[in-house]
Amino acid sequence: MSTFTTQDGTQIYFKDWGTGKPVLFSHGWPLDADMWDSQMNFLAERGYRAIAFDRRGFGRSDQPWEGYNYDTFASDINDLIQHLDLHEITLVGFSMGGGDVSRYIGRYGSDRVSALVLLGAVTPIFGKTDDHPEGVEKAVFDGIRDGIRKDRAQFMSDFNTPFYGINAGQTLSDGVLTQTLNIALLASLKGTIDCVTAFEETDFRGDLAQVSVPTLVIHGSNDQIVPFEATGKLAAAMIPGSELKVYDNAPHGFAVTHQDRLNQDLLAFLQR
Repeated sequence: MSTFTTQDGTQIYFKDWGTGKPVLFSHGWPLDADMWDSQMNFLAERGYRAIAFDRRGFGRSDQPWEGYNYDTFASDINDLIQHLDLHEITLVGFSMGGGDVSRYIGRYGSDRVSALVLLGAVTPIFGKTDDHPEGVEKAVFDGIRDGIRKDRAQFMSDFNTPFYGINAGQTLSDGVLTQTLNIALLASLKGTIDCVTAFEETDFRGDLAQVSVPTLVIHGSNDQIVPFEATGKLAAAMIPGSELKVYDNAPHGFAVTHQDRLNQDLLAFLQR
């Protein structure tokens, strides 16, 4: 397997397909790099180098007890970029992954970055605060943590329904639902729980203020997990010159339900 070692000694798995200008993908919770297979294959077949990693604690990467915070996630991305000596990168982050690619820019700048894509991302801030009243209530995150501790397998199985909008008319194969559950259950239990706190509490407004590269924001209008009005709409407004695409009635998991449209939109953005 292809792995690299982070500054704190954690082994991180990554896949590296194709040749050409690099596109680096950061996955959502509680998934891993496999969520990007369609996008990676599509772009690699069209002359791009598609790279995706399993976040620490998830997939085939190590499961350390600590380090499930966005400063560490951004450091891990920086270590991968340095390991592969990447330049002119397009960073693509989905859901919680939108946070770590934004934090990467906030901490390490854009010298190696040519563009940013935020897909259903938790930026600029996910949880409700006094100065972000649109955010999701703390009780929702408490319920997620409690559900995972009580019966992670059933919680994750049930989570597929709002994640993919099955309760709002979306239709998916049994195979997709099985694969999603299998991926989720590969993860560290500790990491799965700690990441909920990380994406609930982390404020990315300072990171987005430093974004100076062309940016594409895509969000589903019927996202039941990361509500558009509290996240994607505000993120696009914060980043000067960003392009916003709202997929009508799309759920959080639109990388699957709207796979072909997303692939074409990513390609068009890369070819701009």
